[in-house]
Amino acid sequence: METISENKAFGGTQGVYTHASDATDCDMTFGLFLPGEAADGPVPVLWYLSGLTCTHENAMSKAGAQGWAAEQGIALIFPDTSPRGEGVADDPSYDLGQGAGFYVNATQNPWAPHFRMWDYIVDDLPALVFEHFTLDRDRQAITGHSMGGHGALTIAMHHPDRFTSVSAFAPICNPCDSDWGRKQMTSYLGMDEDTWAAHDATLLMHAAGFDGPMLIDTGTDDQFGDLLKTEAFAHAAALRRQQLTLRMQPGYDHSYFFVSSFMEDHVAFHADALYAV
Repeated sequence: METISENKAFGGTQGVYTHASDATDCDMTFGLFLPGEAADGPVPVLWYLSGLTCTHENAMSKAGAQGWAAEQGIALIFPDTSPRGEGVADDPSYDLGQGAGFYVNATQNPWAPHFRMWDYIVDDLPALVFEHFTLDRDRQAITGHSMGGHGALTIAMHHPDRFTSVSAFAPICNPCDSDWGRKQMTSYLGMDEDTWAAHDATLLMHAAGFDGPMLIDTGTDDQFGDLLKTEAFAHAAALRRQQLTLRMQPGYDHSYFFVSSFMEDHVAFHADALYAV
């Protein structure tokens, strides 16, 4: 692992690091905010998964999360959204290829050799950060925005014993029934739609739900609202009697202005769950 930068922030440290990933078979970059309490021992962890076109840097610079995390004594991890670099497949469109990993393990060419973002987020990066930083493996939560909200919801529902809580900002909730999903699932996973279900939050809610609290915020003026399928997820959660706070925020869109407006609420929501463990 190589340190790219470390800056003092809110009494802690905002770092950026790069490492060779076994999962993606290329170098990956991530951001990590450690609150001051990390100097005294392991601190709880909140994972933040970003959306389409983003790198590790977007949320790190725009979400305004570090101040609220420092107030709660929580570390923040900002992974990248896809493999990158020479020899890594890409596509001219913004919603496929580099910057659009969709948090799945691709099985189709040309994506299969590197686009294994599920394994990267679930196994590879956790192994690295828990080895090198003072983080509490037993207290983890996860959140994300848009494509990253999709990733947060699906990963949490597959790993309810790992995450105390899950939240999302304008998540893609039902990719099997959305143009933000069908295109990517076909490209990465192939034509067999039965293989897509493991990466669809609405279908996972119908099948299993999540053993913990959930929070979702979506703006009523979200310019991509039809692609998110929020209503389908809400219906599935209601049928399952899932503990869920779903807030439709009047006048907000899909941007980081929206995310930063409600970041305090999400960090506090996760702090309540993390410190209850």
